[in-house]
Amino acid sequence: MEVWDYIGKVLLAFIFGGALCAVAQILIDKTKLTPARILVIYAVTGVLLGALGVYDPLIRIFGCGATVPLTGFGAVVAKGVRRAIEERGAMGILTGALSAAAAGTGAALCLGYLAALIFSGKPKRSRRAGRKKSAGTPGNS
Repeated sequence: MEVWDYIGKVLLAFIFGGALCAVAQILIDKTKLTPARILVIYAVTGVLLGALGVYDPLIRIFGCGATVPLTGFGAVVAKGVRRAIEERGAMGILTGALSAAAAGTGAALCLGYLAALIFSGKPKRSRRAGRKKSAGTPGNS
């Protein structure tokens, strides 16, 4: 593979993945949606696009920019369910998602646990926690 082909693929992945992140940031800033709800929206969108066969062409074009975000996880789940239904029938609805996403989920759990052992987390301070009440505030004497 030529260097310029590689750079082009990296740029495409960066543009697509960055666009997904930018949309999520806009949703966080401009709506009352919580990050958890946005993650669920992304996963469900990936499942729907994967089930409709729309996400596979995006993966071919954008590579890791389409597979790494949560939408890619949703597409993998949809693909696994489709494959398991073909192999096992209706039982594949239950087993397909788990078997398709097992490697990524297992890696995330193991690496997350390892990171928790290595690094010590600190509770997030509330913005109000460090503020003192002014003299004019009711309740101060």
